[in-house]
Amino acid sequence: MTTLTFSNMTRRRFLAGGAAGLALALVPTPSFALTDAKAKALVDNLVAEINSVIARGGSPATMTRAFEKIFARYGDVNIIARSTLGPDARRATPAQMSAFVEAFAGYIARKYGKRFQEFIGGRIEVNSVHPIKTWHEVRSTAYLRGEAPFELKFLISDRSGRDLFFDMVIEGISLRLSEKTEIGAMLDRNRGDIDGLVRDLRAAG
Repeated sequence: MTTLTFSNMTRRRFLAGGAAGLALALVPTPSFALTDAKAKALVDNLVAEINSVIARGGSPATMTRAFEKIFARYGDVNIIARSTLGPDARRATPAQMSAFVEAFAGYIARKYGKRFQEFIGGRIEVNSVHPIKTWHEVRSTAYLRGEAPFELKFLISDRSGRDLFFDMVIEGISLRLSEKTEIGAMLDRNRGDIDGLVRDLRAAG
């Protein structure tokens, strides 16, 4: 059993803010090295590191920095960022794309890192692993105080040469799609200006 502590936050807040985020619109290429055991081990380690940060405590800024490191270690950051930008990633210059990925990573860390202290008091139990097409799905159950248990899935791929998660699905809601909507709205507010989007991301959260 793998356990992650939570706070008293409601299911709605968890779905809206989530734990980390994070995602992929591009379909992973075939994976042959990734196994059920390796996919489960990645989630076990991810949960253990988050649990460790919660146990240490500290200021919001300290916890945010810790989350950013965890995100970089276990998440396929480049793929996740490109996914949320969608087709607009194809028109971005290399410099813009690099700036966007960096800004996106910081935005995610601030947005979800702030919720670490809210996670105390609950847990996530990793239940099973299933190969799905070209990736692996690690199924878990999240238990929050005062809430009915609900399903949490981690989608794992090794398309980038390492075993990394590229999405989380909470009760059927993909965090990648949620973030894609947010990024799309930011881009619309900037009338399609990617440089403006990057500036907004750096200031957000």
